[in-house]
Amino acid sequence: FTTESPGKPNSSRRVKRKPPIDKTEWDSFFDENGHLAKSRDFICVNILERGLHPTVRTEAWKFLTGYYSWQSSQDERLTVDSTRRKNYEALCQMYQKIQPLLENLHRNFIETRNNITYDIKKLYDKDPLGNVLLDKKKLEKILLLSYVCNTQAEYQQGFHEMVMIFQLMLEHDHETFWLFQFFLQKTEHSCVINIGVGKNLDMLNTLIDFLDPVFAEHLKGKGAGAVPSLFPWFCLCFQRAFKTFDDVWRLWEVLLTGKPCRNFQVLVAYSMLQMVRPQVLQESMTGDDILLACNNLIDLDADELISAACIVYAELIQKDVPQSLKDFFL
Repeated sequence: FTTESPGKPNSSRRVKRKPPIDKTEWDSFFDENGHLAKSRDFICVNILERGLHPTVRTEAWKFLTGYYSWQSSQDERLTVDSTRRKNYEALCQMYQKIQPLLENLHRNFIETRNNITYDIKKLYDKDPLGNVLLDKKKLEKILLLSYVCNTQAEYQQGFHEMVMIFQLMLEHDHETFWLFQFFLQKTEHSCVINIGVGKNLDMLNTLIDFLDPVFAEHLKGKGAGAVPSLFPWFCLCFQRAFKTFDDVWRLWEVLLTGKPCRNFQVLVAYSMLQMVRPQVLQESMTGDDILLACNNLIDLDADELISAACIVYAELIQKDVPQSLKDFFL
């Protein structure tokens, strides 16, 4: 990546990067038996630096999420696809059988189902030309099944938007269901409220303290309360900050690579805060005003944001980092 230092993106500043990995190049990563001839690290670094062409995104994400093993052959992946489809169908049948029991005995089930139904109704499901983009019934089914099957990551507001992102990318329901499950496992320490969001917010505060003491002092004083209120950034994996689905997929696939470091999402959040920093300090904003300014960070360019966060990482590794940050990122 090459770009200027973090700041609010504008039309005159564009990140320069090589073309994304296309189908021809992706296929060249495999030998005649479908085993990867390139290392996982090589592929992940290239995804970080270049991204994926839409024609290879579905297959690549199956490796990135753990749906496919990086060591698998083509035949083994065909078997995995068949098994995942059959397992999904079995789960659907099980759900149909136990649904009456859940309605009668599980007091949270009806409330959660109502929340899912309400959230899905709010989704805009058509493109500008009026074409239907997604099947809301299928979306509801996948979310309910995910809730019933997942004991740790209970349904939280925003999951409906995340599954929608997968549904738009994938062809089959079983792929949408399983990739969402694997994605949650990969990102639970960043996007699941009762598992990792609080830790991310704590480390974001620690990072600001270390890299930007002036901003940190304002955020602890007049701007108090702003950072804890940024939890939707993590819960939604920043998806509302972008102008296109391609930008959302672009950031998410970088988060899945684990490159350039662990917990890269906190560096992304720090970079977004840096976009509002000048206005916050100049106007001596309160916490509520800072939150409003952060919520107005929309239509961002994913490549610019990723590049800004990579610059923060490069700055971080050149410093004598506190042990808490070292353990979290390095």
